[in-house]
Amino acid sequence: MIIHNIQISKYFSTLQNNFETIFEIIINYITNMHSITEISSRISELVDHFAEGKNTKFAELIGTSEANIRNYRNGKMPKIDFIFKICDKLEISFDWLLLGKGKMFDIKSQQEVENMEISTLNENSAHLRENDKQTIPIYNLKAASELTSLFTSPNTFTAVDHISLPNIGKVDGALYAVGDSMYPLIKSGDIIVFRHINDILNSIFWDEMYLLSYDLEGEEYIAIKYIQKSDIPDCIKLANHNHRHSPKDIPISNVKALAQIKASIRFNTIPIQTGNQHQQSI
Repeated sequence: MIIHNIQISKYFSTLQNNFETIFEIIINYITNMHSITEISSRISELVDHFAEGKNTKFAELIGTSEANIRNYRNGKMPKIDFIFKICDKLEISFDWLLLGKGKMFDIKSQQEVENMEISTLNENSAHLRENDKQTIPIYNLKAASELTSLFTSPNTFTAVDHISLPNIGKVDGALYAVGDSMYPLIKSGDIIVFRHINDILNSIFWDEMYLLSYDLEGEEYIAIKYIQKSDIPDCIKLANHNHRHSPKDIPISNVKALAQIKASIRFNTIPIQTGNQHQQSI
């Protein structure tokens, strides 16, 4: 397949829900090893820029394994979902990473940004006003098992406080984080804002961050983890941002409640909330 006179990022935007099709297009477009070598070189440039040249540090930043980064830097063709993940997490140019076109950061002129913001406000003013008014309750759970109850019967819980965030989309509440397994991305005292996931089996986006309640040997825990694919059948891998904590595989049937982390808030000038925190350890 030959693509003439069209920006590849715009071409792919109509196909983002079909990774296999996109990957086939990329393989047909990149027809020689020299192109793959150039992609490996650009990945190495990213590792140098964001992680001081350290594969392990960059893998933690992206949410993948050190072996994947090492292989991609040594000439292995990256998977398309990995390319999308890098562009999304690091906010770099898709065209630059895949094709070497333009600059690493897709920087628009100030006038372009202002025009975009004005256009967006004009087209979505009603929606933005609705989101601006959204008040998010902060809960202080007394036991891990209460997370399931919070999702099924939120009206039976009283919020200890409220926050308001603009343009965050639909969310169901917030909690204070406890523990250091996601440090420094999230630390004790941070507020995490979540959206409840009803269909646990079919709604997980791999390598994304979730709030979950799970059973382990008869005891229920609340955790904030990256959820990754497991090599063990019918299991998921709970991974940490803090490399001092090891990942753990658990049966997906042990997950009692699941929520996507939509935002985190850190207040550096206020005391950390301590009430009942030992029962919300992450």
